[in-house]
Amino acid sequence: MGLILTATAGLCLWVVLWSLNISGLDSILIGIVMVLLAIGIYQLLPFLPGRRD
Repeated sequence: MGLILTATAGLCLWVVLWSLNISGLDSILIGIVMVLLAIGIYQLLPFLPGRRD
């Protein structure tokens, strides 16, 4: 669920920044970085201490 919310927030941020005359490519790169960080954290969580079975 968190990945979907992050992707939605990234898309909303892209639209807002693009409407403020920031380059569309620069805006979407910020959204892509947000999603990649969320994926990395999601993949890392099972290996943190206290989260193992």
